[in-house]
Amino acid sequence: MQGANYIDGRWVEGATPFTTQNPSDLDETVGSYTKVGEAEVREAMAAARRAQPAWAAFNMQARADILYRIAELLKARAPEIGKLLSREEGKTLPEGIGEALRAAQCFQAAAGDVIRAQGEWYNSMRDGFNVLVTREPLGVIAAITPWNFPIALPSWKIAGALAYGNAVVLKPSSFVPGCAVMLAQIIEDAGVPAGVFNLVMGDGRATGNVMIDEADGLTFTGGTATGRAVLTRAAETMTKCQLELGGKNALVVLDDADLDLAVEIASNGAWIQTGQRCTGTERLIVTRGIHDAFVERMAKVAGSYRVGHALDPETQIGPVANVQQFNENLQFVIDAQAEGAELAAGGGAVEARTRGLYMAPTLLTGTRAEWRCNQHESFGPIASVIKVEDLDEAIHAANACEYKLSSGIATTSLKNAERFRKASKAGMVMVNAPTAGLEYHVPLGGRSPSGYGARETGSTAAEFFTESKTSYINHGAV
Repeated sequence: MQGANYIDGRWVEGATPFTTQNPSDLDETVGSYTKVGEAEVREAMAAARRAQPAWAAFNMQARADILYRIAELLKARAPEIGKLLSREEGKTLPEGIGEALRAAQCFQAAAGDVIRAQGEWYNSMRDGFNVLVTREPLGVIAAITPWNFPIALPSWKIAGALAYGNAVVLKPSSFVPGCAVMLAQIIEDAGVPAGVFNLVMGDGRATGNVMIDEADGLTFTGGTATGRAVLTRAAETMTKCQLELGGKNALVVLDDADLDLAVEIASNGAWIQTGQRCTGTERLIVTRGIHDAFVERMAKVAGSYRVGHALDPETQIGPVANVQQFNENLQFVIDAQAEGAELAAGGGAVEARTRGLYMAPTLLTGTRAEWRCNQHESFGPIASVIKVEDLDEAIHAANACEYKLSSGIATTSLKNAERFRKASKAGMVMVNAPTAGLEYHVPLGGRSPSGYGARETGSTAAEFFTESKTSYINHGAV
């Protein structure tokens, strides 16, 4: 392997070298890679275009077997992948290994999708006719993925695309390319034909524009501002888009909630995996009767977490993934305090045995729904508390934000839970569970501007990765 770009079945070295650093230890270089230019990206797109028809015509059992083989190789290499992920992104080692295993599950599920019936047969209104609705591959899929889930996110995009007969060009985040390289090696070892899968490292806009312009479909996960720019570019070529974007997810805690459970799900959603989950909990909307007890317990939990090196077995929360995000997190807290937020826990850097990007789990109190700290995504281990009078005000506060990805409620009342579920504008609603923590066999995604296009994963994957064809067959003429 040379250069870590994989184009048309060959490992290709680009002209621009770069390295990645361990966020747990900034003095450690994790990997050395190269970025390719526009010509190589076009080559990758052309290779995918050439290879896609044969892959679409591939024997369905053989295609399913290859995807299942990828899943088995991911399982076998999960400890190795997990360790690299922990070193390059900062998740704790159990989280890193768990993410690698989730990637395997995505390919295993996709293997089943290959052989699952994908057509519909209708009787016609006209005598002598039948109507057949079939699904056909979209074509060439451009996949652009972020740094927070460097093996799982590319996997569920690639697995779905390959299952339905598409070819793929993947561009991962330059912060965490190592897992994508390992995934490309596994895909190659599993026997995916040359050109069907391609991996390119490149600068965002230059590389992304070529991919958007020359793809039949783009699946992108990232920030909402970038997603809007991607959508604008895609509109010029009418490239089909699937965008999973920002979140500012709310958890409502009512007076009748089980306090132990409410604290457990709130702290998990807010601070586990360093708060770097698009479905993580950033707004805690708490009714007056339980507010003080809840805040006291949450502050205590925040201070109890062991923050440290991702590979240390006692670590519960690893570092922030990169310097840019770390600095943004610290500034976010400063800005929130300037608005009037009170700091109940955390708020600053944490010292550890190595020079890393460690941040204390942070709890802001005394905030208002309309403040910037409750409208702007922080994407770190930061949660703010909004005190409300009742469920009506809680619903209003939860919906008083443009983001509509995930939401949740802690309550022992089925009536209140169902009322919130129906009233929430989010694409996903959790009842007595963290706003984060998703399953791969069901749709994932939010309403605009937290998402655009067909949802990812589950049964809705076919809506993006295929196009339907309706055929009218006059069998009476034969």
